[in-house]
Amino acid sequence: MEDELLMVRVAELYYDEDKTQDEIGGLLKVSRWKVGRLLTQARERGIVRIEIVHPRARRLGLERELVERFGLSDAVVVPSPDGDDGTLERVAQAAADFLAALRPVPRTLGVSWGRTLRAVAEALPVDWAHGVSVVQLNGGVSLNRRSGGAAGLAVTIAQRGNGQVSLLPSPAILERVETKRAIEADRTVAAVLEQAADAQAFLFTAGPCDATSAHVENGYLSAADVEELARRGAVGDVLGRYVDAEGNIVDAQLDERTVGVALDRLRGAPRAIFVTAGVAKHDVARTVVANGLCGVVVTDETTARALLEER
Repeated sequence: MEDELLMVRVAELYYDEDKTQDEIGGLLKVSRWKVGRLLTQARERGIVRIEIVHPRARRLGLERELVERFGLSDAVVVPSPDGDDGTLERVAQAAADFLAALRPVPRTLGVSWGRTLRAVAEALPVDWAHGVSVVQLNGGVSLNRRSGGAAGLAVTIAQRGNGQVSLLPSPAILERVETKRAIEADRTVAAVLEQAADAQAFLFTAGPCDATSAHVENGYLSAADVEELARRGAVGDVLGRYVDAEGNIVDAQLDERTVGVALDRLRGAPRAIFVTAGVAKHDVARTVVANGLCGVVVTDETTARALLEER
């Protein structure tokens, strides 16, 4: 007990009174070496807890756990704010920071679309890259005129990276398989899809399988459609393709009408950067991370802990 009380006193003097280790040693009649050892033990026993409070801070321990558990090449985890407000903005900023720091800078960056990537695009600084080619990974011509659409965020990323953009001039989901095949056979569209599939890095997100889906907002599917997909086991969509918990396509016919790069291009790609935020996406995030659909995950602390829970 005397040793523990000494440990507490050392911690108080060091952290609350801003005393140096030499000063503490003189006050308590112990060596500087023992003061340092007691401070280390205080942290190990949880007597002292150090928290870095900043929106752009990172949870390095959780990042290491994610990398080790899922065989990722990297992970970025930011603190979750109180409540869900502000989570998307923090994760988007972290994704923008990660992309801007990526070396070597990818010559070609394939991007998906949605609210999350819109936030990432807006968080990217001007001159984050020089000469990057941005290409859409999946269709996103909106049926909803109020939506900013996929093209806008792709253009923003390219402009701020002093580069060019290749847009995929197609809706995400078409009504007829024949129309989809005809569009993908078009020389211009085929060239964009080929460029997207061969991109050096992929930046993408995933959507939940509920009425808040961007596919519902943009008029591709109805709320009843996504409800039926959920009943059949879908946990969300990745590049517009609805998958179950194991990463399998849920509705083959719907997938046949979906325009974009196949999910196999993401598997095993070390620079497949998956950005996800918020409780509503925990199920689909787990599917992406656990089934090898990303090499890097950028997310919030609450989502990271959910991913690491045993299922």
